[in-house]
Amino acid sequence: MSTEKAVEIIKGAILLETRGKAFYKKTAEQTGSQAVKEFFENMAMEEDEHIKILSEQFKSLVSDGTMASVKLSSSASEISAAVLSEKIKKEIDGAGYEASAISAAIAMEDKAVSFYSDRAKKTDDPAEKDLYNWLTNWEKGHLNLLMAIDKELQESVWNDNQFWPM
Repeated sequence: MSTEKAVEIIKGAILLETRGKAFYKKTAEQTGSQAVKEFFENMAMEEDEHIKILSEQFKSLVSDGTMASVKLSSSASEISAAVLSEKIKKEIDGAGYEASAISAAIAMEDKAVSFYSDRAKKTDDPAEKDLYNWLTNWEKGHLNLLMAIDKELQESVWNDNQFWPM
């Protein structure tokens, strides 16, 4: 892949992560639940980590045309997984603002997974492939976490409204 193309992809990735961070920060500000606030603040911090790593790659590509050597953590979404608790699930109203934010976040994370996995498949550069695979796995962690919360919320709404077959 050409350096110019790699730079454009990194710029798109930074934009994707910046939008996610802004969304998570705003959601944290809007919620009335402390547990939910902490959850979304942690999601924003993880997106910020991605922005920093991608920014390093951008600088390296622009300055010398290669991907920087960056140590990538082996475990995805540890912070968010540690924050998820029964309290968060109980404090999110299945039909309220936070539930809508979870749905929107699922769509964003799904888009990120597709973006990064597509880029990993298309590049021949091992450093790029490693970076995009790492980001794919991290975003899959976010996506799976959000989907688990959403499933719990759906079941709660179904139970509250007696949607289950008799």
